[in-house]
Amino acid sequence: MEPQNNISNAFCSSLLLFSMNLLFLQHVSTATHLGNETDRLALLEFKHQVVNYRDGTLNSWNDSLPHCQWQGVTCSYRHQRVTALNLRGHGLVGSISPHIGNLTFLRFIDLRNNSFNGEIPQEVGRLFRLRHLNLTNNAIGGAIPVNLSRCSELRIIELATNNLVGKIPPEMGSLNKLVTLFLRANNLTGSIPHSVGNLSSLEQITVTFNNLEGSLPIQLGQLKRLTYLSIGVNHFSGMVPQTLYNISTITSFSVGDNLLKGSLPANIGLTLPRLQLLSIGANQFSGTIPYSITNVSELQVLDLPENNVKGPVPNNLGDLKNLRILNVGINLLGTNTSQDLSFITSLTNCSNLQRLDLDGNNFGGELPNSIGNFSHQLTVLGL
Repeated sequence: MEPQNNISNAFCSSLLLFSMNLLFLQHVSTATHLGNETDRLALLEFKHQVVNYRDGTLNSWNDSLPHCQWQGVTCSYRHQRVTALNLRGHGLVGSISPHIGNLTFLRFIDLRNNSFNGEIPQEVGRLFRLRHLNLTNNAIGGAIPVNLSRCSELRIIELATNNLVGKIPPEMGSLNKLVTLFLRANNLTGSIPHSVGNLSSLEQITVTFNNLEGSLPIQLGQLKRLTYLSIGVNHFSGMVPQTLYNISTITSFSVGDNLLKGSLPANIGLTLPRLQLLSIGANQFSGTIPYSITNVSELQVLDLPENNVKGPVPNNLGDLKNLRILNVGINLLGTNTSQDLSFITSLTNCSNLQRLDLDGNNFGGELPNSIGNFSHQLTVLGL
């Protein structure tokens, strides 16, 4: 009888294991269904807050189709959870529903180039898987939600060209995976928080066209991966931190139209070897144009107007073979001597030069005959 008992026990064990697996699968199925229903209802609430969509974009958002087939919606293959919402450029008018926070599997949101108004809902902070948020070119107001700092997977934040007010939340310094931060063309006030130095992955930052003020935090120099810095048309004052000039990865350095002062480092051509754009116009910079700038072989734009830069213009600017724009107008350049404009001969080697502004300085002497040797690319000449 003992073998029969063993068979019976084995059968019971198998039956128990099968039942447990069945219950588990039923539980997973129920959870998946509930999750899918949560996503569907959240999307319908999102649609409810949109009062106009000119091209019928949201017409497919109804019960005749599964929500994963709705236009602009992407779902995961396995669990059919919403992972992306891409509705850019469809003329959508309305506000962003707080129910967007229920789409907890979202990784990608792109609502740029619409007419969304209202505020960014605090519930966005519940999207802990979110990597990409683009709300550029809408009419969104209010402050940047502090809760956005909870989205620790964020790589890209693009909120440019809206009506955002208030300060840049210091809490955003916790987003150590953030690569891109675009906040240009809003109504932001206050200063750049010191915590920005904690954004160890940051490569691009633009806060141009706001009402920001104060000094630039020295912590900006900690951003060792930074390639693109654009902070122009604000009210920043004081000196540019020397540590910023030591970030060798920078290709675009734009700080024009502020109240900044100081001088360009003598070795800038060595510390910023990848520079393609240097724009410091309409500030209070002094000093001279560093001769080392001619070491930056990829430089395309050298924009220094409306400052207090003095002294001679380097005679070897022609080494900058990729130079397209040279604007040094309205400064204190030159010495009122006959050799002041000799650098122009070198510039005729810049075959890509399209604009040359030299007016409003202290140049003496006559224009060299070589001025007739400029490439046909040159379309603007300010003397």
